[in-house]
Amino acid sequence: MAPPLSRPLQAAPRPHRLRRGERSAVGLFVVPFFVLFTLATLVPVGYAVWMSLFEEESSGLGFGGTHRVFAGFGNYAHALTDSDFLRSFAHVAAYCAVYIPVMVGGALLIALLIDSAMARARRFFQIATFLPHAVPSVIASLIWLYLYTPGLSPITDLLGRLGAHVDFFGSGTVLLSVINISAWQWIGYNVIIFYAALQAIGRETLEAARIDGAHETRIAWSVKIPMIRPTVVLTLLFTGVGAIQLFDAPMLLQSRAITMGTSWTPTMFIYDAAFRGHDYGLAAAGALLLALVAGGLSFVVTKLGNRWKES
Repeated sequence: MAPPLSRPLQAAPRPHRLRRGERSAVGLFVVPFFVLFTLATLVPVGYAVWMSLFEEESSGLGFGGTHRVFAGFGNYAHALTDSDFLRSFAHVAAYCAVYIPVMVGGALLIALLIDSAMARARRFFQIATFLPHAVPSVIASLIWLYLYTPGLSPITDLLGRLGAHVDFFGSGTVLLSVINISAWQWIGYNVIIFYAALQAIGRETLEAARIDGAHETRIAWSVKIPMIRPTVVLTLLFTGVGAIQLFDAPMLLQSRAITMGTSWTPTMFIYDAAFRGHDYGLAAAGALLLALVAGGLSFVVTKLGNRWKES
């Protein structure tokens, strides 16, 4: 019996090359992005770099006006040797040490509880956790400023009746007060991100784990969390970068918490230098140094996250 005829080998399809008209259309759609990116990002950053190299000097005992002189890296040296600026980074480091685990770990726990097979009224809990995020940051800070103020807050009145007198503006508690405001507002945002990632896990995978006898806690730890590692890393990155830009809550609380000062965070130091001290060179240098710290933090989190995803 003759062997069956073999099919002729087909050449691999050639990659589609864009024609001149198609390349023009792609470029036309890309140009608006680069224009907006240049105007909204590159130009302000370049202007900040230029401003950081100059400083204002007054002449004639202050009666001769001010003029701008080239300072080189003098503003950067001033910022890096300013005790208030360095202390502000220490405050943010302590803030991040508590805030980031609470935000990521707490949001992940809530999302896992909502996604569990035993959960009820999932839509209600999604809305309830996300609702504080709909409140603007300034309004949220004002709400909690009211709730922290003795004589106005029902919380302090209730604690007083129970014999617990808590000073939310004290030097030992103000950090936790700020963390509470930020976590209350932003944790629901992370919950929605984690819950969306959990919904993308194949239901057949979870059913197979249940058939094998795994309980919900084991499924969450051994199946769900490993499958959403990229989302956890991305959320950790966004949370960390957002944390070092802390401004609204401490800016409002410092009006009552006199121990905080006007430079409690790096962003508050930059604001104080620019709009109270009118030292725009120092403010620009501080902003660029803060951006470098954010970039370094992003690099470290990304590297550690990639190792965790590969493990």
